[in-house]
Amino acid sequence: MRFTFGDIVVVDGENIGVVVKCWGWSSQGNPPTYEVYVRMYNAIKDYKEEEIERYMVRHKYLSEEEKEWQYNALNNK
Repeated sequence: MRFTFGDIVVVDGENIGVVVKCWGWSSQGNPPTYEVYVRMYNAIKDYKEEEIERYMVRHKYLSEEEKEWQYNALNNK
């Protein structure tokens, strides 16, 4: 698992969330999933591991410039 409880993450391309529950590999071989509280939705949503990015800046959503910084940080640019 790449994320743990309390990690701040980016979901849906620009929204900030906090991991509130982690589900590891299932007995059927399904990859880890996470329940994430997303401020912009004021709700907890389920995400697959590949749908989540580690958060590098601090706001409730990312500006275009911050999206670029996030991308560059995660892709060694």
